[in-house]
Amino acid sequence: MGAPHVPVLLRETVEVLAPRPGLFVDATAGAGGHAEALLAAHPGLRLLAIDRDPEALALARERLAHFGGRVAFHRGNFGDIGDALDAAGERHADGILADLGVSSMQIDEARRGFSFRRDGPLDMRMGLEGSSAADVVREASSAELTRIFREYGEERMAHRIAQRIVEEREREPIVTTRQLASLVAGVVGRRGEIDPATRVFQALRIEVNEELASLARFLKAAVERLAMEGRIAVLAYHSLEDRAVKETFRRQSIGCLCPPGMPVCVCGSHRVLKVLTRRPMRPSPAEVAANPRSRSARLRAAEKIAPEAGA
Repeated sequence: MGAPHVPVLLRETVEVLAPRPGLFVDATAGAGGHAEALLAAHPGLRLLAIDRDPEALALARERLAHFGGRVAFHRGNFGDIGDALDAAGERHADGILADLGVSSMQIDEARRGFSFRRDGPLDMRMGLEGSSAADVVREASSAELTRIFREYGEERMAHRIAQRIVEEREREPIVTTRQLASLVAGVVGRRGEIDPATRVFQALRIEVNEELASLARFLKAAVERLAMEGRIAVLAYHSLEDRAVKETFRRQSIGCLCPPGMPVCVCGSHRVLKVLTRRPMRPSPAEVAANPRSRSARLRAAEKIAPEAGA
C-alpha cells in the first residue's frame, strides 16, 4: 500500500474518549493508528477493531499485534457494529470511535481508484466487493448521475457533468480515474485551489460504498450498544456526514420531541446523550501543515447518560 495513514486529531480523540478499563470499539480501524493510541492510553482497555477493507485490517493486525489478547478484529461495515459486537460475544461498549475519512493508504494506492491525482482503474470500493465507480458511471442514467453528484457532492454543475458522461461513454467506456477527472475538468474548469473533480469523486465514493446509509445505521446501533457513561466520537470530513452526526447527537440530547404547545408529552422521548463538543473540534494549523488531508476534519463526541426508551 501507499504511505502510512496519519491519524487525524489523535490527541483530541483519545482525550474525549477518556480511555479506561472496558471494551472500546474502533469501528473504522484502518491501519490502527487511533486504536493503538487508545490501547496504549490504559492497560485495562480492550479493543474491537472493525474495518471492511481486508488490506487495512491486515495492517492493523500487524500494528496492534504486541497488544496480544487485548485486541480482537472483525471484518465488516461500520454500520453493522451491532453484528460485530455480537460476533465478539459482547453486549455493550464503553467507548466507540468512527473515523469516516478515506485513509491515505487507499488514496495513495492508484489501483484502488480513489484519487483523481493518480491514474488507475475507476474502482473506489472500500470492501473490494460489489459495484465499482466504473459500474455506476457506465450504468446510471443521466438523472441518476445528476442526483448522485448533487446530493452527495453538492456539485452545482451536476446536470452538465452527468450529460457529458453519458455522451462520452457512448464513444468510449470511462474506466480510469484520469478519464473521469479530465472529463469533469473540461465541464467545470478551475475553481481556485480545489481540483474540479473533487466533488464528483466524493459523490461516487459515497454512492459506491453506501456511506451515508452505513453512517445512519452506525449511529443508531452505536448509541444503542453504548454502555452507560460510555462515550462515542465521530470524525467527519464533509458536511453531509457532519450534519448527520450533529443532528443525531442533538436529537438524542434534547429529550421531548413533541411540537411546542403540547400540554403533555406524548412522544416518549427522553435525553439519552450529553453532547461533549458544543462545536466540532478542528485540527490545529500545525496539524494541517503537517497533514493537509486533515484540514476538513470535524470531531464530535457525546456521552450516554440514560438508556433508550423501552430499553
